[in-house]
Amino acid sequence: MRILYLGNDLSRSSKYHSAYATLKSNLIKEGYTVYTASSKENQLLRLLDMLFHIVKYRNKIDYVLIDTFSTNAFYFSFLCAQLARCYQLKYIPILHGGNLPQRIENSVFLSNLIFNNSYKNVAPSNYLKKAFQKKGYPSILIPNSIAIDCYFYKERSVLAPKLLYVRAFANIYNPTMAIEVFKKLLETEPSAELCMVGPDRDGTLATVLEAIKQNNLEEKVKITGVLPKEEWHQLSVDYDIFINTTNVDNTPVSLIEAMALGMPIVSTNVGGIPYLMEDGSDGILVNPNSVTEMYDGIVSLLEDSSKANLLSKNGRAKAAQLDWSFVSQEWKKVLGHVE
Repeated sequence: MRILYLGNDLSRSSKYHSAYATLKSNLIKEGYTVYTASSKENQLLRLLDMLFHIVKYRNKIDYVLIDTFSTNAFYFSFLCAQLARCYQLKYIPILHGGNLPQRIENSVFLSNLIFNNSYKNVAPSNYLKKAFQKKGYPSILIPNSIAIDCYFYKERSVLAPKLLYVRAFANIYNPTMAIEVFKKLLETEPSAELCMVGPDRDGTLATVLEAIKQNNLEEKVKITGVLPKEEWHQLSVDYDIFINTTNVDNTPVSLIEAMALGMPIVSTNVGGIPYLMEDGSDGILVNPNSVTEMYDGIVSLLEDSSKANLLSKNGRAKAAQLDWSFVSQEWKKVLGHVE
């Protein structure tokens, strides 16, 4: 079984181990032959490389997997899908990005060409699956996966006010809210610390650094830049509460990883996150941009060790359900078993 997988294959240059890299590696381990594109950092060159690979491998492959996003990369997916159609190749869009429901509302013509002619549409969350089915695009759920045995579980009960943020510095992820929440937390928890891990995606890091400077938080906030997965996992042992401030999202792998590591999570309730986490059971969900609600959620964990312990254990249990040993069975139903 031979597959061409099209997406942003930038893990080597960025140190960021993406869902693309994880799925690619897992499919290879299962015995599939996987050709990939593209590792080109320039967007135009990346698109051309993807199209070239479709032409090059058109007679050698059984499926084309296409990572599909809502921003400029949406047009990459459109062009790749149409070229695959020209060669009568079975292509499978893998849906990413919390703004895809808005994209298919605003780009009906292009969406129809992509998603009505695909072999399957794969959604990693029920949030996207339902949004696509509502528009008449048949979709199946195959969640993002992890290897649960690779995650050291630290049970959290009595917590210290040490916060961890792992996400790109990008406007849609609202990292400045993390600074506002942390500033408020310091008023009642003067020993609090905040660590922020992730790459600068759109210049938002400069805004965050300015907010840190204006509030004299240089000694309290640590910014590491992007870290390989193994390094931030090791770093997480020194922190007790994971915060997620995003305004737009699907089903972020960083939240699944935080669950696997045993970290209680306080997150905004946007996009696909309420489909991943149950408020009060394996996380605390708050409204977007609500500094007070996120602060209250953090304080509730600091004051109630039984609640923190419950979220830690339940989060780990949910993450275990997303282990590749389970998720791989769904991919095999779509792609067929390797003999």
